[in-house]
Amino acid sequence: MKNLIEVQNLKKHFTTKAGELQVLKGVDLSIKEREMVGIVGASGVGKSTLLHILGALDSPTSGKVFYNGNDIFLLDEHSLAYFRNKSIGFVFQFHHLLPEFTALENVMMPGLISMGSSVQGFKGLSYKEVKERAERLLNELGLSERESHRPGELSGGEQQRVAVARALILEPNVVLADEPTGNLDTTTGEELFNLLVNLNKEKGITFVIVTHNESLSKRCHRIFKMVNGRVVD
Repeated sequence: MKNLIEVQNLKKHFTTKAGELQVLKGVDLSIKEREMVGIVGASGVGKSTLLHILGALDSPTSGKVFYNGNDIFLLDEHSLAYFRNKSIGFVFQFHHLLPEFTALENVMMPGLISMGSSVQGFKGLSYKEVKERAERLLNELGLSERESHRPGELSGGEQQRVAVARALILEPNVVLADEPTGNLDTTTGEELFNLLVNLNKEKGITFVIVTHNESLSKRCHRIFKMVNGRVVD
């Protein structure tokens, strides 16, 4: 399997009233296609910051992030936004579903955003295509009978499965998950992690998962441990 993501000497600093805060201090790692990778470490070591930069939600102070050999931070703002929307799926600890929309509408949202957009000749999906994908995903995740329900009418596990379906709607190259089971009880969290494992096995989706749960992280193909802003062996 070839490398999907390569990170070279990644650093991230923030300026605070107390001075400069160094969060990432030179991270190097590579992630292959179809891998399921866990990122573990104590709170405050830079796990979420690394994930946000991998997802192009934030930019590094220095260093490079390559997807399929292309340095994504050389893209202009519009092209980077398109890349992020089309190529990366996100699942967070809190599902961040829009409460006024149904499960189906929430899953459709990234596809609706992409409609009509084009970069270098790549066009967004049609409304019909987005809806059909969303319906298929909800069915695959066991939520076909809940698609007309709003988030407040769903259980925590159901809400997080909707969030997973939303992350998959544009068939991304990789799904980045930040503590996806952290807001769920043990049983529901294990069920959700089983879902991610099965999606990796059956669909070949690459997952990068930040988690404090060591028993779950051990089910990943590889584990990166972060200590004081660096990845250690």
